[in-house]
Amino acid sequence: MTEPQVRLDLQRRQRLGMVEAIFGEHKTSEQIAACLSRLEAAGELALVTRVDQAKAAAVADLLSNVQFHAQARCLTLGDPAILLPALGEVVVLSGGTSDLPIAAEAALALRWHGIQSELLLDVGVAGLQRLLDQLVRLQRAKVLIACAGMEGSLPTVLTGLVPQPVIGVPVSVGYGVSAGGRTALEGMLASCAPGLVVVNIDNGYGAAMAALRILKPVASTEELSINNQDRETATGENPGG
Repeated sequence: MTEPQVRLDLQRRQRLGMVEAIFGEHKTSEQIAACLSRLEAAGELALVTRVDQAKAAAVADLLSNVQFHAQARCLTLGDPAILLPALGEVVVLSGGTSDLPIAAEAALALRWHGIQSELLLDVGVAGLQRLLDQLVRLQRAKVLIACAGMEGSLPTVLTGLVPQPVIGVPVSVGYGVSAGGRTALEGMLASCAPGLVVVNIDNGYGAAMAALRILKPVASTEELSINNQDRETATGENPGG
């Protein structure tokens, strides 16, 4: 018997409130299409990250109900969740225009989970007035995601200016000692601004999911109770012992 190449998490949305995400960079178009076909058959949404235009076109030839988001370099399956304004808004900032693909990935992931977001591009600290001019706007957001390459100082400065949670995303934009995003990552991890949260290099999706967990509990008590009752009915087990 051939072992499956992919084991999909078909209960992720029920369990965590998160759409299944597929890392597309090292998968073939056939593997991606097979994953999406199974998710579609299960009535699930899906987000595929790190997909170039050629691979997206190849997937679209195999599966019709997909959409390519060029700025974010992502594929999506199905229609996004209904916006939930009561959860609040996330502002996604970029230090420079070159950080746009990562910032756009974060914004798209938020939208696919019903979270309203706004992109503020090119507000890096090399021209600090650009950031300061946005402070009133930023103070209305519930969570901020700051994407920055080079030395990665934008999240630190932002965390020292506003009280909301700030999630830093180091971006692999830079050259010399800044190449690959490692300097930005280490700078954010070493930040003296208390409470700054940092995700991995270029992980816009991960930053969006961190924001989602802040804005929306993983699962309400009522949802957990319903899930446990369903499992007890199906298996005869008693979740309480």
